[in-house]
Amino acid sequence: MTDLSTKYMGLDLRNPIIAASSGLTDSVENIVKLEINGAGAVVLKSLFEEQIMMDIDEQRMNNMYGSYDNVEDYIGFYTKKHRIDNYLQLIRDSKKKTSIPVIASINCVSASEWTEFASRIQEAGADALELNMFIMPSDGNYAGADIEQIYFDIIEAIKQHITIPVALKISNFFSGMANFAIKLSESGISSLVLFNRFYRPDVDLEKMKITSSHIYSNPDENAMVLRWIGILKGKLACDMAASTGIHDGKTILKNLLVGANAVEVASAIYKNGMGVIPQMLTEMTEWMKAHNYNSVSELIGKLSQESVTKPMIYERAQFMKYFSDVK
Repeated sequence: MTDLSTKYMGLDLRNPIIAASSGLTDSVENIVKLEINGAGAVVLKSLFEEQIMMDIDEQRMNNMYGSYDNVEDYIGFYTKKHRIDNYLQLIRDSKKKTSIPVIASINCVSASEWTEFASRIQEAGADALELNMFIMPSDGNYAGADIEQIYFDIIEAIKQHITIPVALKISNFFSGMANFAIKLSESGISSLVLFNRFYRPDVDLEKMKITSSHIYSNPDENAMVLRWIGILKGKLACDMAASTGIHDGKTILKNLLVGANAVEVASAIYKNGMGVIPQMLTEMTEWMKAHNYNSVSELIGKLSQESVTKPMIYERAQFMKYFSDVK
């Protein structure tokens, strides 16, 4: 029998498919359905630090009692408490109704005092915590090193409050990607998730306004993930999970082969429904049987940079082979 189970951040997953943080994981009902359809774990929809602060600012602006400090402090406290209490209840209820690992998620932009909330996430029963982080390098007053330090500050602040595993979901927008990833892996985190996917602006020429571009990922976006997981496998002091562009079972296998311990999926489920999960698992099982692999553990890292005979293939940036003869 083919064994699809994997170990991720010290957690036992029945298979490598993790339902990524999204609207798909914002209710107990959906999380139960994801488990029934075969998901190995779920990452709850992120609690956004920026959104909480925006809500507080908006309510303070609408304060009918005037700008009294004690009233404004209460508004901020109540807004924050309401959001957090609802999130903690989602964790508790999800743990009661399901048996798969439940990973909480925080979208961070600072190492402010609210990171103490992480301890309440642990108390509520979350099996792990994923920090989804991207600090836009749009302020010309900050150097790259200054921005990178914020990541370490947040990790340190979070780790002071919890003992459950912590994953860090990052982008590939760093000048020294390999060096930065290695240092992050040595900071005490249990996994790096490569890569987060951002809101993409577009321009509506008829309405003359900024709109959102493609919401869902496409399979081509996984190439960057494959490259970096393959390069980093064996160099990090933590696990890795692949995210973005994973739409079928064969792509899951590819990400495992280059070094991922698990994969996070959202767009494929949005586009095809939760039934795509058992389809992916079937596709994985059939391929593994056809190629005489009995377990996922046999696959992980088999084609990483450190394992292949031509490791430089991962670092090639130009299309030399294909375009050298083009006039």
